[in-house]
Amino acid sequence: MHNPVALGTAESAAETPVTEDYDLMVIGAGMAGIAAAKKCAAEGWRVAIVDSLPYGGTCALRGCDPKKILRRGAEIIDSARLMRGKGIDDAGLTMNWPDLMAHKHGFTDPVPQSMESGLDRAGVDTLHGHARFVGTHQIDIDGTRYQAERFLIATGARPRPLNFPGFEHLIDSTDFLELDALPPRILFVGGGFISFEFAHLVARAGSTARIIDRGARPLKSFDPDLVELLVDRGREVGIELRRSTQIADVKQTGDGYQVTLEHDGIEETVEADLVVHGAGRIADLAALGLESAGIEWSERGVRVGAHLQSTSNPAVWAAGDSADTAGLPLTPVAVSEAKVAASNMIKGTTTAPDYAGIPTVVFTIPELVRVGLLESEATEQGIDLTVRYSDTSGWYSNYRIGESTATAKVLIDRSNDLIVGAHLLGPEYSELVNTFGLAIKLGITTRQLKSTTAAYPTIGSDLGSML
Repeated sequence: MHNPVALGTAESAAETPVTEDYDLMVIGAGMAGIAAAKKCAAEGWRVAIVDSLPYGGTCALRGCDPKKILRRGAEIIDSARLMRGKGIDDAGLTMNWPDLMAHKHGFTDPVPQSMESGLDRAGVDTLHGHARFVGTHQIDIDGTRYQAERFLIATGARPRPLNFPGFEHLIDSTDFLELDALPPRILFVGGGFISFEFAHLVARAGSTARIIDRGARPLKSFDPDLVELLVDRGREVGIELRRSTQIADVKQTGDGYQVTLEHDGIEETVEADLVVHGAGRIADLAALGLESAGIEWSERGVRVGAHLQSTSNPAVWAAGDSADTAGLPLTPVAVSEAKVAASNMIKGTTTAPDYAGIPTVVFTIPELVRVGLLESEATEQGIDLTVRYSDTSGWYSNYRIGESTATAKVLIDRSNDLIVGAHLLGPEYSELVNTFGLAIKLGITTRQLKSTTAAYPTIGSDLGSML
């Protein structure tokens, strides 16, 4: 973990000639950086973008997109099992992991070239290498120096450093998404998105999944009642969750790993064939030499104002995981922030991003969804709250597919009939939540939502009954 740093002294770059001079240099060629680079290039600016990794970023190459492609295999297995005795014989149905991985590569492999070609067509100079600040307006990329009037930092996040003995034996999410085969016993460290999503995937592929969470409550940013239902659903398919448990040690053995766990002062050793880091991420900024440009930062990101400009170096802006903002660590949020930052640079404005109505999803099976406030947050804010709780497991849309775990909890402000939060657990609810998000963002009342007529029978037609 890197502690917050104070302002640094800019290093003189007089001895090394500057190769190019840009209006904007974007550091990080993920979806956020690419969006900002194209927007500014469209204004006639001279723009360059640089990354040490293939273009496309975490979401397209090492996160959301490939993860959900792999999840499709687990969905098929689970869907068939739910229909056992209801017209589907799932005997012998298995997941072919190498074929599924090849299917994933069919999407991810062309992405870097496609992204780079799009930037070239937009007039953006595409650079490759490790960028490091050497002054307030200069960076070094593997020995070559570049100057820019402005910089946008959008380098994403990296796994949070762990400090127990044997942490070096763990693989991270990037490694997991490149596995040639799944071993029989997989242990996930941490009770967040990564551990739960991967555990639900491997459990349907035939592996044993165990999640170790040092806290008493996993998935803390989601509704606790729905989280418990998800934990129960996971237990049904063989996912074991250990709460309030620390990893004391990981030792490599001849055929796997011995993991020492500690709970209430009692140690226990369990065996695993693979140990996966799912214990959170921090801003990937440590190698950028930010001190040389006088840029204040912490593991939460570059310290920025509400309009995403650095509070200590006005030439620098940041977006996504690279910015210490109130935004959720989601790719759509990062892209939105990058576009706002680019617009502020172009127009000289101080517009802040609008974070209202942005949903977030844990792509387990079924998926867990949230938009807006938690019930506890709404109560703390003194909202005159009514909670519409529905066990939707017996509703037609879930009966049709055999799903026995599905719930909706909608939070409504009685004073104005506006939705302030929606929490859903169920198949395809990651699609339904977008309507709730729209209602929150635009101030659509529940009366107005219920007045619409949805196609039937669809998941969308359930919305009115949830209100």
